[in-house]
Amino acid sequence: MHSVFKIVLASTVLILGMAAATAAPDSLVGTWKLNVARSTFSPGPAFVSQTRNYAETPQGLLLTITTTTVGGKTSTASMTFKYDGKPHVMAGNADFDSVSVTRVDAFTTSSTQLKAGKSVGTGLRTVAKDGKTMTYEQKGTHVDGVKYHDVLFYDRQ
Repeated sequence: MHSVFKIVLASTVLILGMAAATAAPDSLVGTWKLNVARSTFSPGPAFVSQTRNYAETPQGLLLTITTTTVGGKTSTASMTFKYDGKPHVMAGNADFDSVSVTRVDAFTTSSTQLKAGKSVGTGLRTVAKDGKTMTYEQKGTHVDGVKYHDVLFYDRQ
């Protein structure tokens, strides 16, 4: 009887380990293109195009954002983050230098953008349950002091 218990216990541990190893990837992973026609910018329009790429790495999710403004200027910003609520360095963004991200549920995250340790904005990102679209609502203050409130819609590529 004792050996049967050990076999059942070992099998259970093995199955749980396999399930953890094959857990579903983050719903954000992939490339997202801004749907400018559906998005709202206040004050506005700020972008003519934007692509966000989320990739899993051993250090966390790597986010690379390539944006083209109305004036034709293209820029790239990037950061690697975890859903731990701690500030993670954002390179290439004039408005903030770090972002803290927390998971609300499997499809939603909230974030706080920081400049020199001070909160300058917030964001709420939601991936649709079908995984085809993403909405990112952000509010804050640009480095020039202008307040903004954008609702950005993205399509998975």
